[in-house]
Amino acid sequence: MRAEDDFGLWERELRARSPEVEGSSPRGLVVVAALTAAGCTALITTGQTPLGVAGLVLSSIILLLWRAGL
Repeated sequence: MRAEDDFGLWERELRARSPEVEGSSPRGLVVVAALTAAGCTALITTGQTPLGVAGLVLSSIILLLWRAGL
């Protein structure tokens, strides 16, 4: 028996698979980040500095992990 490689078939199979589409969009992520940053900046401006800084740090970590897919 002789086996032949069919690279064309393999390429077609790989192209046929489409990646799963997630519910979040990059635009939504930017809007959430901007609103969070604006809210934390408002807290800092009104004298709630520790709370505003904590919010910025926490939201940055959450957005980073979300973007990384974790």
